[in-house]
Amino acid sequence: MMKGTYPEGLSRSTLVDPKRTALLVVDVQNAEVSPYIQENQPDYYRQVTQHVVPQIRKLIDAARAAGSEVVYTVIESLTSDGRDRSLDHKLSGLFVAKGSWEGKVVEAIAPEADDILLPKTSSGVFNSTNLDYVLRNLGVEAVVVAGVLTDQCIDMAVRDGADKGYFMICVSDACASYTTARHEQALSAFGGYCRVSTTQEIVTELGR
Repeated sequence: MMKGTYPEGLSRSTLVDPKRTALLVVDVQNAEVSPYIQENQPDYYRQVTQHVVPQIRKLIDAARAAGSEVVYTVIESLTSDGRDRSLDHKLSGLFVAKGSWEGKVVEAIAPEADDILLPKTSSGVFNSTNLDYVLRNLGVEAVVVAGVLTDQCIDMAVRDGADKGYFMICVSDACASYTTARHEQALSAFGGYCRVSTTQEIVTELGR
């Protein structure tokens, strides 16, 4: 079990200490289930609403019961016109206005009053928020990642978190991308930076 310092013999299969673990829910917001997404990415919409969100609900409930932190990030500008966005988001036409419906977390897994919610304007949550600072202040050592898109913002969170010294876990059945192929390719590509687990495995681990 993880304690204040990493024990000798740490491996990807080492069980985490729930009190030093954070569940990071990435970009599961209304923009990802909007009428535009329903029309243009119907398979992805169904995957998010019928599979990813229910799995994340289970993870959140397990994290709360175990005393783990629940941290959310969403794509949302700090301004109404998006002038604070990263160059990449500007070039990509990716814009969610400050305070907009699109920037809110999907209601079924909405944050509670004392949860941490960090808006970002880049793919990498460690790059455009103070997540690293917050996690260290909370005493977090392990980060369990779920959300969308597997091959974009999830990928960045896993790689960057690993480089910053966190024990990273990606919950494969609580993530999604626009296609199954993209999802599976991403898991294969960044699997060397984390432990890839299922929702049930994490629920069991946190509740042991």
